[in-house]
Amino acid sequence: QVQLVESGGGLVQAGQSLRLSCTASGSIVGINNMGWYRQAPGKQRELVATITSGGTTNYADSVKGRFTISRDNAKNTVFLQMNNLKPEDTAVYYCNAQRATGTWGVFFNYWGQGTQVTVSS
Repeated sequence: QVQLVESGGGLVQAGQSLRLSCTASGSIVGINNMGWYRQAPGKQRELVATITSGGTTNYADSVKGRFTISRDNAKNTVFLQMNNLKPEDTAVYYCNAQRATGTWGVFFNYWGQGTQVTVSS
């Protein structure tokens, strides 16, 4: 159905920046919200940032002021600009997209394959 492909991860030093991209393809009609989650080794997957189709954003406290999420609806693409990266940002970053089920507030979730972000001291 929905395929999410992430790109932009890599190895950087603390204080540097990366920009992640995620493009949705397939049965994308009805996709509303998109976002980024991350999972470090031995940790649970956690929310990083989300954005609605209308542009409303939400950020984890740990990344506020450093990360910016945006999207290009025409290209079905969501971005995550990550500035002033810290070693604790090291994780696999996953793109997320949601499709409404028809029940208010209940969505289907789709996930990308993940892209590795490693930040060295």
